[in-house]
Amino acid sequence: MGRQSQGRLDTHQRKTTYGKTNGAKVSRKPDTYVQGNTVRRLNEEEYIRELPRKKLSDTARKNREKAFHMNLGYVLFLSAALVAAGFILIGYIQMQYEITSSVKNISRLESQLNNLRLDNDEEYNRVLASVDLEEIKKIAMNELGMKYANQGQIVVVDGEESDYVRQYADLPKYKKK
Repeated sequence: MGRQSQGRLDTHQRKTTYGKTNGAKVSRKPDTYVQGNTVRRLNEEEYIRELPRKKLSDTARKNREKAFHMNLGYVLFLSAALVAAGFILIGYIQMQYEITSSVKNISRLESQLNNLRLDNDEEYNRVLASVDLEEIKKIAMNELGMKYANQGQIVVVDGEESDYVRQYADLPKYKKK
């Protein structure tokens, strides 16, 4: 039992201990050293030839033979599945492209909207700055004969939530003073 037989260690000799080699396994036989978790065999071909082969039963052998062969129906099924997967993937890629182009289009339109809002705000501020309210008041009072409303001439209308008021009937007449 203490000898090495045909390039491999006997079960008694395979027992290892941890020596002072930083975790490397060292066998009890001083001339055999194993580094890490892999054991190198000297004669791999001899070792493989020595392994006993199990005799397969007829059913296992027939099942293995069936597994290696594909019939026409199976090939057609796999082909159809491959074509279907191809169409699905092409459709998915097209949807991704459409989504990406839509996002880019939305971004472009938002940019246009922001530019138009800025232009509109600038124009509005320019118009407000060009209007002189005192000049309008002078023209209205002197040239057009307009006057401020008296206390009895003001009619308060409840406007609820809208900025617009619809008139469905005539307003009450007021007396001139």
